[in-house]
Amino acid sequence: MQGFARVSAAVPRCVVADVEANCAATLALWQRADAEGSQLVVFPELGLSSYSARDLLHDSLLLARCREGLGWLAERGAGLRPLALVGLPLRVGGALYNVAAALQGGRLLAVVPKSYLPAQGEFEERRWFRSGLALPPGSTLPWDDGEVPFGTDLLLHAEGAPELVVGVELCEDLWVALPPSAFQVGAGATVICNLSASNATVGKAELRRLLVRSASDRGKCAYVYVGAGPGESSTDVVFDADAFVCEDGRLLASSQRFARESQCLTVDLDLELLQHERLRTTSFGDCAEHHARVFRAATFRAQPPAPPLRRVVAPHPFLPADAGALAERCSDIFAIQTQGLVTRMLAAGSQRLILGLSGGVDSTQAALVCAAALDELGAPRAQLEALLLPGLGTSARTRANGEGLARALGASVRTIDIGEATRLVLAATEHPALAGVGTTEALLARLREQPALGDAALENAQARLRTLLLMTLANQQRGLVVGTGDLSEKALGWATYAGDHIAMYDVNAGVPKTLIRLLVRWVANERATQWSRGDGALLRRTLFDILDTPISPELLPAGVSGEIAQLTEATIGPYELHDFFLYHLLRHGARPARILALAEVAFAGRYAVMELQRWLRVFVQRFFASQFKRSCTADGPKVGMVALSPRGDWRMPSDASARAWLAEIEAYGPREAPLVDRP
Repeated sequence: MQGFARVSAAVPRCVVADVEANCAATLALWQRADAEGSQLVVFPELGLSSYSARDLLHDSLLLARCREGLGWLAERGAGLRPLALVGLPLRVGGALYNVAAALQGGRLLAVVPKSYLPAQGEFEERRWFRSGLALPPGSTLPWDDGEVPFGTDLLLHAEGAPELVVGVELCEDLWVALPPSAFQVGAGATVICNLSASNATVGKAELRRLLVRSASDRGKCAYVYVGAGPGESSTDVVFDADAFVCEDGRLLASSQRFARESQCLTVDLDLELLQHERLRTTSFGDCAEHHARVFRAATFRAQPPAPPLRRVVAPHPFLPADAGALAERCSDIFAIQTQGLVTRMLAAGSQRLILGLSGGVDSTQAALVCAAALDELGAPRAQLEALLLPGLGTSARTRANGEGLARALGASVRTIDIGEATRLVLAATEHPALAGVGTTEALLARLREQPALGDAALENAQARLRTLLLMTLANQQRGLVVGTGDLSEKALGWATYAGDHIAMYDVNAGVPKTLIRLLVRWVANERATQWSRGDGALLRRTLFDILDTPISPELLPAGVSGEIAQLTEATIGPYELHDFFLYHLLRHGARPARILALAEVAFAGRYAVMELQRWLRVFVQRFFASQFKRSCTADGPKVGMVALSPRGDWRMPSDASARAWLAEIEAYGPREAPLVDRP
């Protein structure tokens, strides 16, 4: 749980101008946040008085009750662990301010006034309040027997969790062109809290999320937004209890809008992730330095939250979380791959494409992209030359699927059996499998009897022969060899050097295996008729059978009963795990212990800890050992935020040592409390 912060967004049911009732509701949710192990709890704007009290906000009795109520909350919440940010109107000298008050340990720690006061439409805050921007730096306000930091130049720093630094905005502060949070994140704030009372209008909730997601993405921060809810006056406006939390551009959790009862939304923020994003995005630091402002630090206490993790960890991080966005995401990926290939074809002056079609998902995706590229150029699909290159282990099923796919897409099909050529190459190198063997049939029989003879030399000879045939045909036809290897295979080095490792353009280079499967399934479900040439049913049926076929290189003969001899995931591990490891290693710079901890949550009940350790060990070993292949990989389009091109996204020495990573994997052990609730 190191590197995480637990926060709560609390929306109490309020009573207009009834400070006693509002303080009681606030305390109840503060206690709930404490019970949930939160380090920080955020309440709505003007929550103690109610936002809709309007001209009552100038009433001396109401203001006195709010000040007393703040003291009462501080005293009653003295034993509660979370820092509480509470909204109220507060008179300081001869001015009234709309403020967020920070409470913990029985003390008022700091007070942050609102910077920007709206005075348009239904908003009339300038009628009652003064802006905090007019306060001189270093301002304080009298409280009890001392002074409390007061101003817009305050950040709240957590003792015991140095990565947790809290900045505060109030409602309208978010909506201006240059919000206070833009300067707060540059000064180190990792969590921005917005105490709000934004009323509900059609489409406004979506706009709020757009603004907050954008702020959290640009600021490489988390953003906790808490709006006013039930009990506010309905005189001309309605409040919808909208509270939500965003992190680095993503929505983590939301309240139930228009709920009539109090709510407390609790989620864990990944501050280590945010720190990594700031580290790798050097322009963030440049901007912070250029627009630097001086902030004072007020401190509060915080310790790492206790398990279980209060956060959804997606087991398949490359796949869209929103089912509604599936079609758009798939369409965008195809467009990126297609436009990349079209541009390369135009640059090469060729409209002929050469593709090795294996009957697997990768070459299937590449074939679909090739068909789309030819359509984009107005060229006939027959200019896609699909080569079926059966070898020593090719099954009848994958061969039939390759033929069916090419026929359904309207591609040209050619079959060249490489079995005899493989035998000749192996014979020339005096491979042990060829001792006393004079025919391909005899070689197949021996390999079935002695599968141990099927070593890397025998397997890779087939891959290199296929590439030789593809390249030779491309030279003859002035065409382009389109690569099929995906991002997951490049990470693992699961390709033959100078074989399927190379191509003239690698359309799948930026697409991981789990996403490849989703794309093929999307075409089968939604686009089969549109993408086929006359037989949509054949294309759909073929695509589904390809998806149902076990992943295999098919370089060794099938068993006696026809079963596939080599199952890739039995050898190197499940691709869903490797894609998970790849995402968190490259996207967030996570160390092995954190990757394993997150995997425990994401795959709870599916993989034991020892399995996760085993396959992460394989991933790390192969990832480090295979950089030499990635260093000379073919051009290909970047599709997502994770990519391995040696020319841009990932520049790593080929002889780097994996020792430290492997040692941390070995050291990962049992813990006292589970990381996730299990049924």
